[in-house]
Amino acid sequence: MEKYYQEEIECAPYEKIREIQSEKLVKQVKSVWENVPYYRKKMEEKGVTPDDIKSVDDLHKLPFLSKADLRDAYPYGLLGRPLSECVRIHSTSGTTGKRVVAYYTQHDIDLWEDCCARALTAAGATNEDVVQVSYGYGLFTGGAGLHGGSHKVGSLTIPISSGNTDRQIMFAMDLSATILCCTPSYAAYLGERMKELGYGPDDIPLKAGIFGAEAWSEEMRKDIEKTLGIKAFDIYGLTELSGPGVAFECSAQSGMHINEDHFIAEIIDPDTEEVLPEGSVGELVFTAVDKEAFPMIRYRTRDICKLTREKCSCGRTHVKMAKPMGRSDDMLIIRGVNVFPSQIETVLMNNGYAANYQIIVDRVNNTDTFDVQVEMTPEMFTDNIGEIEGRQRKLSDDLKAMLGIKAKVSLLAPKSIARSEGKAVRVIDKRKI
Repeated sequence: MEKYYQEEIECAPYEKIREIQSEKLVKQVKSVWENVPYYRKKMEEKGVTPDDIKSVDDLHKLPFLSKADLRDAYPYGLLGRPLSECVRIHSTSGTTGKRVVAYYTQHDIDLWEDCCARALTAAGATNEDVVQVSYGYGLFTGGAGLHGGSHKVGSLTIPISSGNTDRQIMFAMDLSATILCCTPSYAAYLGERMKELGYGPDDIPLKAGIFGAEAWSEEMRKDIEKTLGIKAFDIYGLTELSGPGVAFECSAQSGMHINEDHFIAEIIDPDTEEVLPEGSVGELVFTAVDKEAFPMIRYRTRDICKLTREKCSCGRTHVKMAKPMGRSDDMLIIRGVNVFPSQIETVLMNNGYAANYQIIVDRVNNTDTFDVQVEMTPEMFTDNIGEIEGRQRKLSDDLKAMLGIKAKVSLLAPKSIARSEGKAVRVIDKRKI
């Protein structure tokens, strides 16, 4: 039997959801107009005032926010509340080294944790469960979001964070963990390591997993479910909108329900910025209608997907988003981390490599590989192996400082990367996802 964390709202009729959204949107636009000069200026440039926004039907009149706006307004330009009312930040990497910093009031954290509690409950969590949170903690939102959601549900929470795989397996077995929260590639690796240690699905009590922060295929889902003996659920979120829990999968496993009482979703044509009819494939745009400290209005996620309101067997009425099919920008998600080619270019330029380079991403044994091949300029070319290795280590360290993840760097002779007559092929993504 399907379980709900907040059944009344999760199963509310569409008309009721629209009513809630309209009421919150009107209030949020007024608050942003009064408290966020950066966004008020954007509204003024578009000739819109809060009086023009009377319901969700008027949402399309408002200007968009983009990643570029977050960079331009960094660090405090989009703050919707005084810092004295903010209790936490989380952060994700930005396109040129400036990080996106999101702010939270206690109210924001409470609502975010409710969203994660809904996701956990949809995966079968109750206060009888043991939830092992193996997402990273710290500035990354994954650990904190599912940790708080697990507390809301009343589950025993293991805040183990990521890494130290043998200890992860020991805790899961010794403490009888029933729900695992981590990236899908790490879940696959846990399964592999268990097999190496001689354990099978029957040796651990896990029944479900909530896996997000990176793209994964249905084939990978089936493989994880078989290896760990669990049901694997998808979850979606962005630091800009709180973190994981913006949308989550239910027992139907056929798309993720968006928490529509907190987030209004639109699909737009990424080129014309026109709102597309339901069922169309386009760029996903979100408006956070009750976030206080960091009130994102019409934020362009750059994720390409579609929405559907087809009746769901789980009983939830909130719109479902399909798994994102790609990006309308050049961002890559590698091991759960947002990586932009422009970030890599910045590091290379800072080290004097203004020449050609390529980023090669693949997935081997369910783990992303990340290679950066860089041409040396004729001036810096050398056949001294020790010197080349030293430079490669330096670039690898600098990239890790910028991105938060390690890349394998290979320095190549000048003119060894094929030239293109059109746009340079900077990224080769070989992953089947």
